[in-house]
Amino acid sequence: MEEYIRVYTGSGILVNRLATLLEKNKSRFIVKDEKESARLAGFGTTGDSVELHILNTDLENAKKIIENFKKEIEN
Repeated sequence: MEEYIRVYTGSGILVNRLATLLEKNKSRFIVKDEKESARLAGFGTTGDSVELHILNTDLENAKKIIENFKKEIEN
Protein backbone atom coordinates (compact mmCIF):
# COMPACT_ATOMS: atom_id res chain seq x y z
CA MET A 1 0.00 0.00 0.00
CA GLU A 2 1.36 3.39 -0.95
CA GLU A 3 1.33 6.05 1.71
CA TYR A 4 3.09 9.33 2.34
CA ILE A 5 5.55 9.79 5.19
CA ARG A 6 6.48 13.17 6.66
CA VAL A 7 10.21 13.73 6.17
CA TYR A 8 10.62 17.43 6.87
CA THR A 9 8.83 20.31 8.58
CA GLY A 10 10.01 23.89 8.30
CA SER A 11 9.48 27.22 6.62
CA GLY A 12 7.92 27.37 3.19
CA ILE A 13 11.20 28.51 1.65
CA LEU A 14 13.14 25.52 2.97
CA VAL A 15 10.40 23.07 2.07
CA ASN A 16 10.31 24.45 -1.48
CA ARG A 17 14.10 24.03 -1.75
CA LEU A 18 13.89 20.39 -0.63
CA ALA A 19 10.94 19.81 -2.96
CA THR A 20 13.02 21.10 -5.88
CA LEU A 21 15.84 18.69 -5.03
CA LEU A 22 13.43 15.76 -4.74
CA GLU A 23 11.71 16.70 -7.97
CA LYS A 24 15.04 16.48 -9.80
CA ASN A 25 15.38 12.96 -8.36
CA LYS A 26 11.88 12.15 -9.65
CA SER A 27 10.66 11.44 -6.11
CA ARG A 28 6.92 11.77 -5.53
CA PHE A 29 5.94 14.03 -2.66
CA ILE A 30 3.25 16.37 -1.38
CA VAL A 31 3.57 19.65 0.49
CA LYS A 32 1.10 20.43 3.26
CA ASP A 33 0.82 24.10 4.10
CA GLU A 34 -1.93 24.43 6.71
CA LYS A 35 -1.52 28.21 6.98
CA GLU A 36 -1.93 28.78 3.24
CA SER A 37 -4.88 26.38 3.09
CA ALA A 38 -6.58 28.23 5.94
CA ARG A 39 -5.91 31.59 4.29
CA LEU A 40 -7.42 30.44 1.02
CA ALA A 41 -10.48 29.17 2.87
CA GLY A 42 -10.92 32.49 4.66
CA PHE A 43 -9.74 31.35 8.10
CA GLY A 44 -6.83 32.49 10.20
CA THR A 45 -4.24 30.20 11.74
CA THR A 46 -1.01 30.52 13.68
CA GLY A 47 2.41 29.13 12.93
CA ASP A 48 4.39 28.96 9.74
CA SER A 49 5.34 25.31 9.53
CA VAL A 50 5.03 23.58 6.20
CA GLU A 51 5.35 19.80 5.89
CA LEU A 52 6.88 17.75 3.11
CA HIS A 53 5.65 14.17 2.79
CA ILE A 54 7.27 11.64 0.46
CA LEU A 55 5.74 8.49 -0.97
CA ASN A 56 6.98 5.53 1.06
CA THR A 57 8.13 3.69 -2.07
CA ASP A 58 10.38 6.66 -2.99
CA LEU A 59 11.83 7.16 0.50
CA GLU A 60 14.85 4.90 0.13
CA ASN A 61 16.03 6.65 -3.04
CA ALA A 62 15.49 10.09 -1.50
CA LYS A 63 17.18 9.51 1.87
CA LYS A 64 20.58 10.75 0.72
CA ILE A 65 19.07 13.94 -0.72
CA ILE A 66 17.14 14.61 2.49
CA GLU A 67 20.21 13.97 4.68
CA ASN A 68 22.40 16.26 2.56
CA PHE A 69 19.74 18.96 2.62
CA LYS A 70 19.49 18.83 6.41
CA LYS A 71 23.29 19.08 6.74
CA GLU A 72 23.31 22.01 4.31
CA ILE A 73 20.79 24.06 6.29
CA GLU A 74 22.47 23.33 9.64
CA ASN A 75 25.58 25.26 8.61
